[in-house]
Amino acid sequence: MGIDGLKGAGQVGGGHEIYRCGTLTYTKVALTAVFAALLWGDFCYVLMDSMVPSILPLKLKALGCSNTLIGIIMTTAPSLLGIGMVPYISVKSDRYRSRWGRRIPFIAWTLPFLCSSLVLLAYSEDISGWLVKNSPFLQDSAPTTVAIAAIALFYTMFRFFSMFVGSVFFYLFNDVVPAQFLARFFGAFRIVGTAAGAIYSYFIFGLGEVYMKELFLGAALIYFLGFSILCLTVREGKYSPAEGLAVSAVNRWAGIRSFFKESFTNSFYLSIFMFVGLKGMGEGINTFGVFFNREMGLTLEQIGRMAAIGQVSAVVAIYVSAIFIDRWNPLRVAVYVSIFGIIHSLMPWTWIFVTLPSHVFFWLLLSWIIISQFQAGLAGASGMPLYVRMFPQSRFGQFCSAQGLFTTLLTLVASVGAGLFIDVISSACGYPEFGYRFIFLWTTVFSIASTACLVVAYRKWYHLGGDAHFNPPAPWAAEGVEKTPIVTTVGPQSYWLGISFRILDAMVWLNAIGIAGFAIWMLNQGTLFSFWWHVGLFFPISLVVVWLWIQLKKGILADIGKAQRGEKLINGIPHHGVLFIASIKFLLALLIWGVQVIVSINLKEEVDAVVFTLASLLIDFLVIGAVWLLCRVERGFSVTIDRNLSEAVA
Repeated sequence: MGIDGLKGAGQVGGGHEIYRCGTLTYTKVALTAVFAALLWGDFCYVLMDSMVPSILPLKLKALGCSNTLIGIIMTTAPSLLGIGMVPYISVKSDRYRSRWGRRIPFIAWTLPFLCSSLVLLAYSEDISGWLVKNSPFLQDSAPTTVAIAAIALFYTMFRFFSMFVGSVFFYLFNDVVPAQFLARFFGAFRIVGTAAGAIYSYFIFGLGEVYMKELFLGAALIYFLGFSILCLTVREGKYSPAEGLAVSAVNRWAGIRSFFKESFTNSFYLSIFMFVGLKGMGEGINTFGVFFNREMGLTLEQIGRMAAIGQVSAVVAIYVSAIFIDRWNPLRVAVYVSIFGIIHSLMPWTWIFVTLPSHVFFWLLLSWIIISQFQAGLAGASGMPLYVRMFPQSRFGQFCSAQGLFTTLLTLVASVGAGLFIDVISSACGYPEFGYRFIFLWTTVFSIASTACLVVAYRKWYHLGGDAHFNPPAPWAAEGVEKTPIVTTVGPQSYWLGISFRILDAMVWLNAIGIAGFAIWMLNQGTLFSFWWHVGLFFPISLVVVWLWIQLKKGILADIGKAQRGEKLINGIPHHGVLFIASIKFLLALLIWGVQVIVSINLKEEVDAVVFTLASLLIDFLVIGAVWLLCRVERGFSVTIDRNLSEAVA
């Protein structure tokens, strides 16, 4: 196990309470100091790790790089390194023993090298210019070509050394934080990281193109100070000899074979790996998100401020969401959020056909970001708890590294494919920047694929015991599973399902009423093209949407009644948690739709109004489809109502 001995609290002389984590003991003051050092290190790490990958694409684009080449430099080379390095570092640190611990040495040894690579990146253009002038082998080379090569080399160095930190920093928490404080610490950890991202986005990102050198030098200094304090302040306890493989065996074929056999032969774990990997492939195109926003007319300052405001609202969302993750089960939360997330991925299709004034687009996009934060907060807050609950604790570092290896392999493909996808689309459009409007196609495809894998994992989890009896599969153990404590989970609640249904009632009815009201207004405005679309097609479709929802709701309510009477269900009962959050989100989305239509008509852009109303109807259809899918996912397992699922025997 990662921590030896008892984790708990006790009393010392004078009534002062002490806290234990393995062989470590803390007073309240000492524990506060450790928390502060870890959170300060996280703040510095996030600030540095946000800065480099967001600014470098702008520099590479200014030097004339294609989207494909940007993807290769930013993702492919680091991914190739990660394939071999991340599993090695993770497993090696699990088994490493020294007087300074098993995690901190990996951070301390790489500290000067990581900071040096940041300095080299800061002076990359100066270095490449000096080489062109003074090297006989490069005097005939174009300065921009040498500059791109220098950035690629130094960025690869940066990623190589940052892998050591990224691979062991998060494992350190489990080794030095008492168990009773882990949940609160992870909540504070998420909030500090999000706050660091917000500060960077609002105050720093807009300066990236002009002040790259100064920003990278500042990042090197901040990171050096932050992690120097961490390494000097945080102490690891004593560890028992490494269980299983000896340390020397990590480099041997037996160790490699055992790693792959234990990690990749169980279909349940493979489904989770596939979900995370395919999700990572979809997010691989986010490197080009800044170029989409610029294509829509936004400045870097606007992009940064929009991201910062979204991140500030995310702090509140994460704080609130973290309360419900364990109560609803992190795997269930991830499944529900992923299904509704498909709708979120698809929504930007409207910008293929519509271009609004940049200030209008800014406020519309910012509004959508804000109302989406609670659903996004659930997704973010469920990540680490999902791994803690689903992966065996005796092999936690190993399974996290196995997942990282799998994700890296898929991201390696995505890094080339995403840039090539945009280049091909841009070439077909005949307008290079227009290709960025098709980013949603890439994210939607991988969102669907990753969600399908997670649904498979969810159904397997139910077969393995679900809320009441799940223990992580462990073929190396005599019983075939690793015993873990059962956490109380709240099942579907009829009261909150009823509220969710009323919110969805309002969504479909207000959409139908809104379409009728806009049609009358359009007639008065003399915009007959949009009027006939709304009257002749959209209003009848909206009534079909209402009918479909009524039928679906009727079936769910019937099943709720059967569950209360102890009868067999026909379909299934969706959990109320994420459904409640998502229903509020999509109801609020109607306000954005109304603003879009009003702005379009006032600008005499009737086609835009038609596109936005079509998008609103499509959202309604997809939300109803998502609820129907959730019923099918729960079919055969959601047999109780108003009970704790951990106490119910499936």
